[in-house]
Amino acid sequence: MDKGQLISLLNKEGFSEKIINAFEKVERENFVPENFKKLSYENIALPISSEQTISQPSTIALALSLLKIKENQKVLEIGSGCGYVLALISEIVGEKGKVYGIEILKDLAEKSKQNLKNYKNITIYNKNGKSKIEEAPFKRILISAALEEVPKEILEQLEENGILVAPVGPGFMQTLTSIRRKKDKFVIEKEIPGFIFVHFVD
Repeated sequence: MDKGQLISLLNKEGFSEKIINAFEKVERENFVPENFKKLSYENIALPISSEQTISQPSTIALALSLLKIKENQKVLEIGSGCGYVLALISEIVGEKGKVYGIEILKDLAEKSKQNLKNYKNITIYNKNGKSKIEEAPFKRILISAALEEVPKEILEQLEENGILVAPVGPGFMQTLTSIRRKKDKFVIEKEIPGFIFVHFVD
């Protein structure tokens, strides 16, 4: 599959124009190891390093759709890996938006900084995903690793009426879950089962 075919697939699945445009602008091959570049636009997850993966494009598009990201928002991704999703988010929020990534694995954090050196609105931290960063709270938070439940430390970094999306569930399969903050309550808005993510590294 080439990039045009992937974009056509995402269009058929009904994703928004702003999500499709982000996938058109960001070159996935820039985030994939050399020996997997020929598979860059297949709709599959690919290994990157340290037993981590770059997620399947349609799964990323679904997570971004659940996040309901708007221009100029401040967005955090936890488990930002090679930086591909950060680049997509950057395209959606635009130049006045702010994008932050937390990646616990140092090699991936450093690699993603290199991958994203031309993006002026992205900041990457090499630390534990439960760490509070000084830019909190965030309008949107994406967790790109599987958790049995979303830690309180992360939920508390969400703004009032903000949305968090995470793959939640024990064991092998997870449910992609959208949670909205309403004052001090965290309300599940949508659950889509049947996903496999790498596990959250604590």
